[in-house]
Amino acid sequence: MTRLLEQRVAIVTGAGRGLGRAHALELARHGAKVVVNDLGTSGSGDGSSSSPAQEVVAAIRAAGGEAVADSCDVADFDGAADLVRRAVDTFGGLDILVNNAGFVRDRMLVNTSEEEWDAVVRVHLKGHFAPLRHAAAYWRAESKAGRQRAARVVNTSSGAGLQGSVGQATYSAAKAGIAGLTLVAAQELGRYGVTVNAIAPSARTRMTEGVFADKMAVPRGGFDVMDPANVSPVVAWLAGAEAGDITGRVIEVEGGRICVEEGWRHGPAADRPARWEASEVGAALRALLDKAVAPEPVYGA
Repeated sequence: MTRLLEQRVAIVTGAGRGLGRAHALELARHGAKVVVNDLGTSGSGDGSSSSPAQEVVAAIRAAGGEAVADSCDVADFDGAADLVRRAVDTFGGLDILVNNAGFVRDRMLVNTSEEEWDAVVRVHLKGHFAPLRHAAAYWRAESKAGRQRAARVVNTSSGAGLQGSVGQATYSAAKAGIAGLTLVAAQELGRYGVTVNAIAPSARTRMTEGVFADKMAVPRGGFDVMDPANVSPVVAWLAGAEAGDITGRVIEVEGGRICVEEGWRHGPAADRPARWEASEVGAALRALLDKAVAPEPVYGA
């Protein structure tokens, strides 16, 4: 097997279970030294435990790899700084950041509480921003010191953030924000040797059990389309040296299907050298909508 990440240092957040666990194991299989971050909460973000991260570290070490556990809260700004520092202090640097941590508290919009909104947006959106912010500062300092690293960031968006998902307004908003963050970070950090991409994975995890129940059954024989490990090879490749010319992209992965998402782009337009009258807008806008590509259906619609 070709090892794509020999001696590279990676952080994977939310790596104790599901997709994060699969990513950590795959990166280690390709030679990366991995900081396995997981707060050990429930699927709705309650409680904490160091066991999930430690179990993944044990699995990596048993296979001959190098790993260390970390239980910081990635949405805590200072905790995220400690996470980056742990990678540098333990393994001598940082090359890869895989932002994956999150949980859901699904609710129809009219029933969503302020606390539920704040908790989900915090873990997903701020939980991406904080580690990325501190990793970016490290990579900028390395670049200015003449030690520019071929650094890679892989964020985790979702089809819910790209197309929307009924009953997941908060989660969808957070994941859409991650896609936007990815685009901006890709442009700002390229000068320091950093690429920033995002995946939109579809797999069997604690967060998807209720939403995609019809896809969750494990087949008897054949290919398990919803196995989280199906997504991780894409993450491993994006984290490697070969992917240095790929940045600012969102890539959907489900089973054996890889799809490059094409997000907001300018469509049909009408321009005039004067302000529109409100009474004129309807006819003009309807004419443009007739020419525009229809949006994909919202999940659950």
